[in-house]
Amino acid sequence: MSRSNSQENFVPYIRMINSYRNMWVFTFFDLPVETKKQRKAYSRFRTFLLKEGFSMLQYSVYYRFTNSIAHAAVFMKKIEDNLPIEGKVTIMQVTDKQFERMKHYWGRVIKDAPDEPQQLSLF
Repeated sequence: MSRSNSQENFVPYIRMINSYRNMWVFTFFDLPVETKKQRKAYSRFRTFLLKEGFSMLQYSVYYRFTNSIAHAAVFMKKIEDNLPIEGKVTIMQVTDKQFERMKHYWGRVIKDAPDEPQQLSLF
């Protein structure tokens, strides 16, 4: 088998592994906003998520790409360390393969899922 042929067979295998190794971390939250103190806690938590690289999918639903289960665990721990005193927060992680099966609708128009972010690799 030639070298180029073996490389061609290897590349799809690596992509398949990465689809199951790469993770998306979702954070769902329902926080009270009745008092000024509660609104400040809500704002602080939302700002924390944005600073950590999360994007808003819907109101109170934020998500972030990670390149491994261990990296996802780091973000889950950061969220746990920054939980507001009141309200409900749920954290979920899904594989990149599961995430690509999501369907997003804007009215009756279906939109593609966001592309996997480009990762900078330093050696």
